[in-house]
Amino acid sequence: MDTTVADPLVGRLLDGRYRVESRIARGGMAAVYLALDIRLDRTVALKVMHRSLAEDPDFVRRFIGEAKSVASLSHPNVVHVFDQGTDGDHVYLSMEYVPGRTLRDVLRERKRLPAREALEIMIPVLAALGAAHQAGMVHRDVKPENVLLTDDGRVKVVDFGLARAIEAGNQTRTGVMIGTIAYMSPEQVTAGVADARSDVYAAGVMLFELLTGHQPYQGDNPMSVAYRHVHDRVPAPSSLAGDIPQLLDTLVLSATDRDQNRRPTDATALLVAAVDAHRMLPRDMGPQRPPTGAPAPGPAAAHQMGAPPANPTLIHSRTEMLTAPAVRAAVESPRRRGFRPHWFIIVLVVLMIAAIGGTGWWFSEGRYTKVPDLIGLNTTVAKLEAEKQGFVVKIGTPEHDKQVAENKVLRTDPESGKEVIAQSTITLIPSAGPVKIAVPNVVNLSEADARAKISEASLTAGTISRVPSDTVQRGLVLRTNPQVGTKVREGSRVQLVLSAGQLMPDVSEMQCDQAEAFLRQKGYNPTIVQQTDNAQPGTIIAQDPAARAEVTAGQGVQLTCSKGPDTGFHWPWENPDNVQPGQALVAIPDVRFKNVADATQELRAAGFKVRVRKIAGAGSVVAENPLGQAPAGTRITIWH
Repeated sequence: MDTTVADPLVGRLLDGRYRVESRIARGGMAAVYLALDIRLDRTVALKVMHRSLAEDPDFVRRFIGEAKSVASLSHPNVVHVFDQGTDGDHVYLSMEYVPGRTLRDVLRERKRLPAREALEIMIPVLAALGAAHQAGMVHRDVKPENVLLTDDGRVKVVDFGLARAIEAGNQTRTGVMIGTIAYMSPEQVTAGVADARSDVYAAGVMLFELLTGHQPYQGDNPMSVAYRHVHDRVPAPSSLAGDIPQLLDTLVLSATDRDQNRRPTDATALLVAAVDAHRMLPRDMGPQRPPTGAPAPGPAAAHQMGAPPANPTLIHSRTEMLTAPAVRAAVESPRRRGFRPHWFIIVLVVLMIAAIGGTGWWFSEGRYTKVPDLIGLNTTVAKLEAEKQGFVVKIGTPEHDKQVAENKVLRTDPESGKEVIAQSTITLIPSAGPVKIAVPNVVNLSEADARAKISEASLTAGTISRVPSDTVQRGLVLRTNPQVGTKVREGSRVQLVLSAGQLMPDVSEMQCDQAEAFLRQKGYNPTIVQQTDNAQPGTIIAQDPAARAEVTAGQGVQLTCSKGPDTGFHWPWENPDNVQPGQALVAIPDVRFKNVADATQELRAAGFKVRVRKIAGAGSVVAENPLGQAPAGTRITIWH
């Protein structure tokens, strides 16, 4: 069943700007919706806080402040925050829409990840956290649910600052704590404080879970898990899975040390260690690269690793031409004179031998090194790796490629494996990903013309759907999905949404004068006939054409208005069973043309029940029934 059908926000224009199209997810603190920013014509993700949080003024104040700080954080691995606002009792964030799934979804499906793949997810996460730490920000809620994996392989971190706003609002409920306590550092548990090293601890716990498929501590309740964070030491991942390399044990145990002063100082420091660990892991079960500082392989080992062995004969032949005559002259000359070599001759020989060794180094591998294989790595990671090996690194102009994801190394100049002088400059050419094409504007075109225009743009027209529209003629394109102007891969499918034309609004039970005014404002030509009926006098009891029938602009509409019964007592309200004779009447607030949320709140504050009916899709009330006076508890119907 579609859960969005019963969601009151779906179909609503939030804050006069964001048209909510569907609900993507719902969690303990907020619900996330897919929405269209009609001002900028772009698809966004709206995170709308639950009402229990929005009713806390301290939370709202801190939430707004944190949102402003996060919006200033620009990094390719951080989900961008565009806007923040409130609409009645709705507090929301407008964020970059990232199609894909969470790291939690991946763990549910795959249980655990290989060491190399786990690091390749953690490295961009740490890069995002490191950028935040450099800007003086702390995430406070690092966990797989807050890591998004896009369809094209990018990694994005979300919800910076949200945990701090919730803590400030004193909104620590059981459901929230269970989701956070598994990654909470000891100092957060004992003192309620967090800094960059707290994020490092949570990242270490998350890496543990990626490698083993389990969180380090399990418990029947949050307090038992919190106790273990404070008093126990996170076990080595290899104690749960024997195929995990020891260097990853070291990485996890360093990040999750109970003493925050013994952890890496921030995520950037942990990132450097993670890149180093990634470099030392074997590629595709091939030979493991030698660790940093290991002695250079000899000729046989170099040959096995694909490097040409040094030629010692050539090296020594070059040095002999330079030094041998001088050595022989120094040694043999005294003998011809009948003298034994003195100490100064021995010293000279030693110096000559040193010269031979130095000259040999100059012509051997010591002066030269190979360009490392950086293809396919994240550009930031590749730059750190190359700099660690002594290269000067430049980032070149990105180039489009269908196979290599955006912001990963497409090629290097010089190319991988080429021998160059040590400390040379190499240029990394990042991939710009596949060619992106803006969805053309086909609104108000026929289906055939829209398909042709989409095909001309090297895109493919997809399936068709039809929805009612008061403004676009039946059969013409109302909108596209993705929206017009959105950049998509060459050859991508663009869904067409066609207009089903105008449908007759349902004005039943509306007061006759309000119904007539509303229909005239919508472009219809209504006429009213009176009829005796037991319904409330002055309300619509029938309409022709019927509700939701296909109509055209300017069409005539006949409305049948109740005159009330001929005889007998009649209550003028919709729920007479709840009204007692002699009950005091209360003035009904006129909430027409007010915001729906404000109107609802005002009527309830006056003691009335409220029923909301959608008729125009607008955010303000267009009709209200009854008006005047009624006993407290009467149900008032409003249309918007």
